[in-house]
Amino acid sequence: MGMMDEVLRRVTDSQVREALDEETLGGAVRLPGGIAMPVQIERVLGFGRSFSFWPLLFGLACCAIEMMALGGSRFDMARFGMEAMRASPRQADGMIVAGWCTTKMAPRVVRLYEQIPDPKWVLAMGSCAISGNVWDTYAVVQGIDSLIPVDVYVPGCPPRPEALWQGLEMIRDRIKQSSHAYDGLRRIPAREAMLEAEGGPKL
Repeated sequence: MGMMDEVLRRVTDSQVREALDEETLGGAVRLPGGIAMPVQIERVLGFGRSFSFWPLLFGLACCAIEMMALGGSRFDMARFGMEAMRASPRQADGMIVAGWCTTKMAPRVVRLYEQIPDPKWVLAMGSCAISGNVWDTYAVVQGIDSLIPVDVYVPGCPPRPEALWQGLEMIRDRIKQSSHAYDGLRRIPAREAMLEAEGGPKL
């Protein structure tokens, strides 16, 4: 016991800093609200979150049918703890924007996103959600990333369940790394303009 105490006392502050700098995630993890969390704790929490990602039960268009197929017995997303799609955003870990979003629906999408507690992740499913696709009109949002931060894009019209499955695996990797699309993001102009039009406060 005495020898162990001596070894520990010989370690200098600079050596401790060097050891911390060698961490793969690089120092303390910064969360929204200015909260910092030690790397090891965040790594453990991220590992746990990655096996219990609960997306919001939310389908906008035909891509939602493929999302339902992924929850069926043939593909069985329950094997990875992702089958618990929540009907309330307050119980969800993120959202899958499945299909095109109209300008009339856009304020509801933003509101649902804002009601999901941090940390949260977003997957844009299908070409319409990513870019508007063939719906190049005033009534359809030309890319959901103009409204909310998107972590993973799954292209296709519609993408097959396997493609969505791969997208969810990419979300899982981001959860383990504690990486979010909103990291370093100050504001989203389209969301700010929408709130101004509704008479709400500026972000």
